[in-house]
Amino acid sequence: MKILTVYYSRTGNTRIIAQKISEITKSDIEEIKDTKNRNGFFGFLISGYEAAKKKTTKIAVLKYDPSNYDIIIIGTPVWAGKMSVPIRTYILNNKDKFNKVSFFCTFSFSPSNVFKDMEETCNKKPIIKEAFKVSEIKSGKYIEKLNIFKTLISNNS
Repeated sequence: MKILTVYYSRTGNTRIIAQKISEITKSDIEEIKDTKNRNGFFGFLISGYEAAKKKTTKIAVLKYDPSNYDIIIIGTPVWAGKMSVPIRTYILNNKDKFNKVSFFCTFSFSPSNVFKDMEETCNKKPIIKEAFKVSEIKSGKYIEKLNIFKTLISNNS
């Protein structure tokens, strides 16, 4: 079984989780790179606005073709209650290549309806979905929640 972990991270929190999930699942890992500068306070504001409006962006060329994988694990920060703009773009560009999917998100206040948004966008029900609060990431408590991804391997082998 081949697994690909795909993520976008503006501040590094989603990257931390994606790297750990990739280690646990022994998956390849793909960082989605946005061609738009989203740094700083104005980057934060613009990102939230664009996410709320369900905008897309231009992302860099991908290293991995999702059609070569049995499961795609997709990770995003929560922006204005929605998935990040780069992940929306990735899903819209590649959803026809997905076999099975799993989702994770990182958030500060509430994961809101981000999983519903992701599911509707890729038109697939996830095998697993897990939300990680930024305070859990900073304290290290997120490690306990990662065990759910071990079941991804055992249940889909």
